[in-house]
Amino acid sequence: MSSRSDRKVSAREHAAQLRAAQLRAERRRRLLSAGAAVAVVVAVIAGLIIAKLAGAGASTPSAASGLASSQVMTAVTSVPAATLNKIGVGSAQGGPQHITAPALTQAGKPKVLYVGAEYCPFCAAERWPVVVALSRFGTFTNLGVTSSAGNDVYPNTPTLSFHGATYSSQYLSFTGVETTSNKLVNGNYAPLDTLTPADQQTFTTYDQPPYVTGQGGSIPFIDIAGKYVSSGATYSPQLLQGLTQAQVAAQLKNPSSQIAQAVDGSANLFTAALCQATGNKPGNVCTAPGVTAAAAQLAKG
Repeated sequence: MSSRSDRKVSAREHAAQLRAAQLRAERRRRLLSAGAAVAVVVAVIAGLIIAKLAGAGASTPSAASGLASSQVMTAVTSVPAATLNKIGVGSAQGGPQHITAPALTQAGKPKVLYVGAEYCPFCAAERWPVVVALSRFGTFTNLGVTSSAGNDVYPNTPTLSFHGATYSSQYLSFTGVETTSNKLVNGNYAPLDTLTPADQQTFTTYDQPPYVTGQGGSIPFIDIAGKYVSSGATYSPQLLQGLTQAQVAAQLKNPSSQIAQAVDGSANLFTAALCQATGNKPGNVCTAPGVTAAAAQLAKG
């Protein structure tokens, strides 16, 4: 039987491997972006030839986007408390990191800022626990469903989308920014949402060391009220490969499911951080055993 220290080392190694995969994907994206800039110049010169090639479309298209079905919405926004309590932290790796920064608020409430993109597989993985966690404090409307890009690592990872969605809560405000779609247009992912100057400043300032690990500038990025930040995913998108959004959502109520262990465990970590922002309100959420177990994990750093 492995010792507790052996399990801790294994968890650290797993987290390091996941972070390395995210950094490789980010470097790849930046290289593709640089290549796309060159392609734009070539497109101006080549004109009709490039237009004809672009019309052929991507060789590995991403799945179509749309609104989440009532089945998916119900499953992801009402995960049973008994399941969340049984899972605790589950198999989640990393999680929100405490920072010292000015309070991030909006309309007099603690603000949660999410910055991601629909092409990004790590954003695709992380949206699931973010929605599960925030749904314990408020209500989403018009959540989308989409997938990560078909030509990136972990292609076509099934996910949700904050583009066009709204969130209401008596405890929190939420801004979800999807900067680009998962569709290539002339070598670049088509733009979607634009960060406000204030949100851009938050993103630029706190998605950098020493607030996050690595080189910074990675997505998904989440700032919870200026108290916690998270950059990257808390589990591997590989876990969701080959599934539909409905299949992922259906697994969230099953505490023995690997998907629930990762998604719900991550959701408890985010919930614990959100409770720090709301002053431990609502009480029935913030004192739940799964959340207190996650809070203890956050306190360990």
